[in-house]
Amino acid sequence: MTARTVAVVSAGLSRPSSTRLLADQLAGASRDELVGRGETVELRPVELREHAHDIVNHLLTGFPSEALRQVLDQVTGADGLIAVTPIFNASYSGLFKSFFDLVDADALGGRPVLIGATGGTARHSLALEHALRPMFTHLRAVALPTAVFAAPEDWSAGTADGALRARIRRAGRELAEQVHRRPPSSGPADPFALTTSFDQLLPGGDG
Repeated sequence: MTARTVAVVSAGLSRPSSTRLLADQLAGASRDELVGRGETVELRPVELREHAHDIVNHLLTGFPSEALRQVLDQVTGADGLIAVTPIFNASYSGLFKSFFDLVDADALGGRPVLIGATGGTARHSLALEHALRPMFTHLRAVALPTAVFAAPEDWSAGTADGALRARIRRAGRELAEQVHRRPPSSGPADPFALTTSFDQLLPGGDG
């Protein structure tokens, strides 16, 4: 059986990071739901702080390092995506946005995405709807109905409290349902793949 893959992108800058903690809990809930549906699951965690220099270099030069290319392929080739950012100035972090600026325009088309965010106050939760959801809509991904925000008061001794835990489970269930109902991903799109045959390019060819 082909393992279902879920890329888990977190853009926290500190260690330990509440952003990474939320991403891990969303990933665990999604994995458990998929396993319950008879799927084999491979989680692919991506911590953007580890690739910050490569992301900036790619923006400046237009070429990714080999390590960053592998990360981009992991994200665009996964069956589902979990994307979590800290909220700065009422929006996603610059690192988070810079990474997704490097994703090819159609690479996430139709892909289910579970969005999440962390911030110092629950008032920042609106950034999920006015910043993250429109960004993934622009990338033609399918942002799931339940988005998860975690403020400091949502954690109890490093674990999600009752209300946050319920939202995490609901979001994980939604992602699992979308991944389970879709055919397995064939991997990242080949940017050099021909969409037109040589016969069609020749004079008199079809089209």
